[in-house]
Amino acid sequence: MVKAIPDGYHTLTPYLVVGDAAKAIEFYRKAFGVTEIMRMVEPGGKRIMHAELMVGDSRLMLSDTYAEMGGKNPKDLKGTPVTVHVYSEDADALAARASKAGAKIIMPVAEMFWGDRFGKVKDPFGHEWSIATHVKDLTPAQFAKAAAAAFEQHEALQKKAPARKKATAKKKATKKRK
Repeated sequence: MVKAIPDGYHTLTPYLVVGDAAKAIEFYRKAFGVTEIMRMVEPGGKRIMHAELMVGDSRLMLSDTYAEMGGKNPKDLKGTPVTVHVYSEDADALAARASKAGAKIIMPVAEMFWGDRFGKVKDPFGHEWSIATHVKDLTPAQFAKAAAAAFEQHEALQKKAPARKKATAKKKATKKRK
């Protein structure tokens, strides 16, 4: 009997559109240790219509941008509202590996209130990846308390931000006059 969800697949699978799928596959191999499962190249061999990679126990699908079919990638959009989340045994090492492969660290890995070591990188194709290692289990009450403290700290920093911006602008203006 045919399975609605084939063996080896999960209910949800990220599908990335990139400007150069062949280079992206090589980058993801170096950065995240993916294994290429399959690649379908269009007739003539120019673009990758569809590729599947394994990241740990999960699949990642991707293709080249097909603008003629309405496809866009993060560089076309000048950003992305989506982040691909990866759990790892060692978030610090994985973020360093991704950075060495060419990703830009946009949030260094640090201990977070929800119990993860967590950071973010942006790959050379414009996709953002959050990288985490779960280090502490929290009860709902502990989570709520930690979240409240984190948001209180965030609000305090936001209130100080305008003063910091004014001070920075004043320093820049002083340097320009010299």
